[in-house]
Amino acid sequence: NVLQMNAINSNYTDPNNLKFEEIKILGAVQEITSVTVSQNNVVEKATPTITYNPLEKVAHITGLELELGKSCTVKWTQEPSFNGRFDCYPSPNATQEKCEQLGCLWDPATSNLNVPPCYYSSDNAYSVDKVEYTSSGLTANLTLSSAKTRANENFTTPISTLRLEVKYHLNNMLQFKIYDYQNARYEVPIPLDLPSSPMSTDNERLYEVSVQKKPFGIQVWRKSTGTVIWDSQLPTFTFSDMFIQISTRLASQYIYGFGENEHTMFRRNMSWHSWGMFTRDQPPTYHLNSYGHHPFYMALEEDGNAHGVLFLNSNAMDVTVQPTPALTYRTTGGILDFYMVLGPTPELVVQEYTALIGRPVMPPYWSLGFQLCRYGYRNDSEIAQLVEDMQRARIPHDVQYVDIDHMERQLDFTIGTRFAGLPALINRIKEQGMRFIIILDPSISGNETNYPTFSRGVQDDVFIKWPNTNDIIYSKVWPFLPNVQVNESLPEQTQIQLYGAHAAFPDFFRNSTVAWWKREILEFYNNPTNASRSIKFDGLWIDMNEPAAFMNGAIGGCRNDLLNMPPYIPNLGYRSEGLAFKTPCMEGQQYLPDGTPVRHYDVHSLYGWSQTKPTLE
Repeated sequence: NVLQMNAINSNYTDPNNLKFEEIKILGAVQEITSVTVSQNNVVEKATPTITYNPLEKVAHITGLELELGKSCTVKWTQEPSFNGRFDCYPSPNATQEKCEQLGCLWDPATSNLNVPPCYYSSDNAYSVDKVEYTSSGLTANLTLSSAKTRANENFTTPISTLRLEVKYHLNNMLQFKIYDYQNARYEVPIPLDLPSSPMSTDNERLYEVSVQKKPFGIQVWRKSTGTVIWDSQLPTFTFSDMFIQISTRLASQYIYGFGENEHTMFRRNMSWHSWGMFTRDQPPTYHLNSYGHHPFYMALEEDGNAHGVLFLNSNAMDVTVQPTPALTYRTTGGILDFYMVLGPTPELVVQEYTALIGRPVMPPYWSLGFQLCRYGYRNDSEIAQLVEDMQRARIPHDVQYVDIDHMERQLDFTIGTRFAGLPALINRIKEQGMRFIIILDPSISGNETNYPTFSRGVQDDVFIKWPNTNDIIYSKVWPFLPNVQVNESLPEQTQIQLYGAHAAFPDFFRNSTVAWWKREILEFYNNPTNASRSIKFDGLWIDMNEPAAFMNGAIGGCRNDLLNMPPYIPNLGYRSEGLAFKTPCMEGQQYLPDGTPVRHYDVHSLYGWSQTKPTLE
């Protein structure tokens, strides 16, 4: 860590007073923290400025004034950079023994709890062979080195041979996919708008792709600038039955994402962080377990260009950003399927991304107006009075909602006795030019003696069942049992345990469920047996479709411990409770429209999406 320059001839005097002012050190694996400068054996008092790029491993020392004709010595001190650590034991309760069993390094050398004490020390265990290049992409096999196999629990042993496919779909968009080609695995069943055959040319493509053979890595860079926008030549690549992990270095520290709740831009001086749907005063996580999330981020490169990356995976996952800057994806199943759009402007990134996944639905003009909604309306008279009060006070009021209060005991497609006047009220409000929205929850009570929505659902076989049986999976959500006196002084969870009805969850992927759901909505809207009780709503508010439950799993408990408590559980708010926390059991059997069976474990995060489509239709 020393640069020494000896003047062997010092008789020359430079008339321009030229000096060496900066030095770049290439291949600096560790961060440079201090620099001392001596000239003719005299230590300089000036303190040079140090910048370090961990992505390129380049240190830049500026502010030097090394005079020609003098013997100079520049010494620098390097210290280990915690920013470059990739977590080798992301599960709780890491120990030195568990860490070293994975062949990783153990060094809890910092008080920062977000810096992993167990981290990768070498290259990943896969190498590449049989690379085949074409004008529209490349394919290759990834082979596991048994000497570097890392596993500490069942179902985390890496798969021995994988397939890599890279497709140059468009000049501004590519895909790379890594999967187990010898065994069929679940893949996200959502179609994307891709060309039937690649439509890019070598001259016009905005990107280049290279594959590092040993150890495996893939790089994508922007042709016009040489900026590397994806670099997974890192030791963290793992692909097993129930745990998949891949990391990439990022082109910049300006990142926008993920999902509906996360629009945070991470910038300079990024700290260790897991993206999340929970509060920021706790370490949050990015976990696909809410109304709607897109595993997508947009990055703003240092020169102002922008690109976007979609990870097409619906299994439980978390995504961690670290200050390198780098990003690590961890998911409990599926495959690795990434789509990159090259922009190069943020506006074009959004256009290219929505062209891929589908444009947003154009909202009706009235939905942009002033809307009023709350839980807890006691009866339809209270709503009628509210509308009058808003008009009298001249407060803009375009749309009125009702929550589950309007239902008979929170049963979908029913009208409670206290809201018997709701149909007439809705008609009167609409005559004044206003709009009305009602709520619908997906769970359907199975304890009623005369509830056509449930009985028709059983007849049409629409509900999620236990695998290899004809038994519906029941949990507890809103409806309480019929003909019971609820003791409302008891704690909420006690009330649910004592009085909660058996709630069934429709499988909205199934064609029979789609047809049943549409019929129930239309019948509620039209009420062919009693038109005076038809509900002429203008919009539907679909809620609780994570899907949410008020207990963990199912009545009687879940049956597959492995699926509900997999070897790796993403960094959830209630990690110790497993994946079935306040939602149905992961082994629930569902069926895609073509009849393909899928586990709720794989499609849990698509539940709200699968309900939205038939509701809109």
